[in-house]
Formats: sequence, structure tokens, C-alpha cells
Amino acid sequence: MTVSVREGTSALLVSTDGRLLMQRRDDLPHVTDRGKISLFGGRREGAETFLECVVREIHEEIGYYVPPERFELIGRYSGPDHATPNGTLRGEVFLARDVPIDQLKVTEGRLEIVAIDDLERISGRLARPATFALEIFLKREPMT
Repeated sequence: MTVSVREGTSALLVSTDGRLLMQRRDDLPHVTDRGKISLFGGRREGAETFLECVVREIHEEIGYYVPPERFELIGRYSGPDHATPNGTLRGEVFLARDVPIDQLKVTEGRLEIVAIDDLERISGRLARPATFALEIFLKREPMT
């Protein structure tokens, strides 16, 4: 039995006014978690580090360059890859703050701007990576 491993990164982005900048996934057959609200990010390429991957992916997906020093590692994950039979998914989740909404040009999915107070309302529509990152984020910065 062959086991495939996918490695990638995602980032929880916080706007300059404190709202969360998330991705509504495209509703296409080849897209994982299609139609759900998730994080921007993607797979590692070649020998790039997880940090290099998140910097590249965020720039590609939102059209705004966030330098590496602005990303904070907040979690690591490893477990079954539900999109690949017998697969494993490994990755790192980052946090980046002060991302200016007015400078974004989203190229994949659709931008979802979410106030922290609205997270409960959308919880049933969140993809697993978003749920994982938000649990970590909210432990550090509880809702008021």
C-alpha cells in the first residue's frame, strides 16, 4: 500500500481593522472543501520551507506581498488526508496581522471578511484548516 504525503501551509490573515480575511473556496469538483470558508494557502513546491511556501501562496492568492517576518507560526498539523486515499496531510499554520483589505486582489475563491464576533454564525461552513487555526487563535485572543 502506497502512502502519499501532501505538505502545505495556510495563514489566518487579520486586517488592519481586526477582522479576519478568509477564503470562500471555489465550488468546483477538483477543489478541496469546495464552497466552504477556509484560509488562504497551498502546497509546498520543491525544497521550499513552510515559511517560503506561505509567503508565496499568500502573494499568489491575494495579490499582496506579506514579508516573511510578518508571519507567526501558530500551529502544526499531521494526520489523515481526507482528499487522498491512504494519504497523510502535514503542514503549518501561520498568522499575519495588519493586512490592508483595500490592496487585495483575490485570485482563488472569494474573499470573506469576518468579524470575530461573527465566527459562531459561520462555524458550520468552516473547512477543517480554518477551524484548526481559529481554535488556536481564539485561545490566545478570546472573543470579547
